[in-house]
Amino acid sequence: MTNPTIVEASKHDAHTMRSPRYKRVLLKLGGEALSGIGETGIDLDQTEYLAGRIKAVHELGVQVAVVIGGGNIWRGKPAADRGMDQSTADHMGMIATVINALAMRDALERVGVTTRVQTAIEMNKIAEPYIRLRAIRHLDKGRVVVLCGGTGNPYFTTDTAAALRATETDCDLIIKATKVDGIYDKDPHKFSDAVRFGKLTFQQVLDMRLEVMDQTAFTLCRENNQPIMVVNFWHEGALEAAVMGEDVGTLVTN
Repeated sequence: MTNPTIVEASKHDAHTMRSPRYKRVLLKLGGEALSGIGETGIDLDQTEYLAGRIKAVHELGVQVAVVIGGGNIWRGKPAADRGMDQSTADHMGMIATVINALAMRDALERVGVTTRVQTAIEMNKIAEPYIRLRAIRHLDKGRVVVLCGGTGNPYFTTDTAAALRATETDCDLIIKATKVDGIYDKDPHKFSDAVRFGKLTFQQVLDMRLEVMDQTAFTLCRENNQPIMVVNFWHEGALEAAVMGEDVGTLVTN
C-alpha cells in the first residue's frame, strides 16, 4: 500500500524541481507593507514576514532586487500640497525609503539571506551608492539587493524608480506587490461582479484607463518592453507561483 505522506512529498519535490520562468525579478513594495496597524512606522513582525516571503522566492534560485517606498514614514505630496517645497518634500521621502531598506536588509540577514542596500542618495556610512554594474554583480552572486533613495531626483515616484532599476539591471519581470490578486475592470472591494484580467497588453491598460503604475513608470516599462505582474503579495504561495510562471495575478506585456 502506498504511503500517502510519500506521495505528497513526491508532489512537493516535483514542484520545487521545476525551473522558475523568470531568472531575475524586481519586487516593488509600498512602504505600508512594513507597517502594522494604522499603516505608519515599521512593524518588526511584519518586516520579518516580508523577509520570509522574499526568502522563499530567493530559494527557488531567482535573483531578487527590491524597491521599497517610504509612505509608512513620510508622504511628500500632502506636504507639498500644504506649501512645502516639492524638492524638500520628495528628498524627505527618499530618505524614508533608506530607513525602510535598512530594516528590510536586517530582517533578510536574520533569516539567512545575504543582502545589500544600494541608495541613489549617497550615504556611505550606512549603504552602498547605487552602481548599476555592482548591483548586477550582487544579483549574480545570489544576494538580494534592496534599492532605495528613489531615482535620486525629486518629482519621481518609487514606481518610476522601480521601472528604471528593473530596466537598468535587466530584470525579466517587475512584480508589483498589492493587496488584490491582480488588475480588475473595477474595484473588487466595492463591486462583487469585478472581473480580473489574467493578461493585458500595455495598450489595453491605457485604453481601459486602468491603474497599474504612475504614468511615467508605466511609459518607461512600455517603451523598454519591461513586463509587469500585479500580484497579491499577502496570498500564501502567490509570489512563488508568479516567478514560476503560473496563472496568478495579472501580467502586463507588449
